[in-house]
Amino acid sequence: MSLSSNEGFTMSVVSSGLKGVVIYHSGYGHTKRMAEAVAQGAKASLLPIDAEGELPEQAWAQIKEAHCIILGSPTYMGGPSWQFKKFADASSKPWFEDMWKDKVFGGFTNSASINGDKLSTLQYFTLLAAQHRGIWVGVGMKSANTKASQRDDLNRMGSFIGPMAQTPADATPEEMSPGDLETARLYGARVAEIAGRLLFADEQAASFNF
Repeated sequence: MSLSSNEGFTMSVVSSGLKGVVIYHSGYGHTKRMAEAVAQGAKASLLPIDAEGELPEQAWAQIKEAHCIILGSPTYMGGPSWQFKKFADASSKPWFEDMWKDKVFGGFTNSASINGDKLSTLQYFTLLAAQHRGIWVGVGMKSANTKASQRDDLNRMGSFIGPMAQTPADATPEEMSPGDLETARLYGARVAEIAGRLLFADEQAASFNF
């Protein structure tokens, strides 16, 4: 089934109790805009990491209750920002208690360069999810890689682990590629859809007496 054909299913699951969070750090507003697109698709809460690499205490409580966790950071010097890494290190506390085990994970990133070693950031996210024994969701759409492809096409970066956006160093957040943002939105919907399926399966299994 296509993602679009399941949009109604996703919405019904969200309304029945699916909880999602988008945890992100943004240096100049570009990753924030991408996070907003992801959150829109996933119907998830935005949890920004501040300039000191901190999350408020209530944000940690929200993560604990979430069914899906989507991670975001710009790619700086071949990896996520130090603020995001500080959050990741702080997640050792829920790691010790298996608080995030079997949650559905995803991730996204942005950089100024076409390549910019963004793959390293997404791989960092997948390893973090694996450390927490989570379930990772890929992009789930083909790349725009023909001669007719345009900057505003879906998945123009050809990333399959998670969405990548490319924004020129002198471009404002408002000048981001609409295709990159729509890719992020659809990815958020996909993560929520898969988390919803698992939640639905758990609820169905719990309703039977074996």
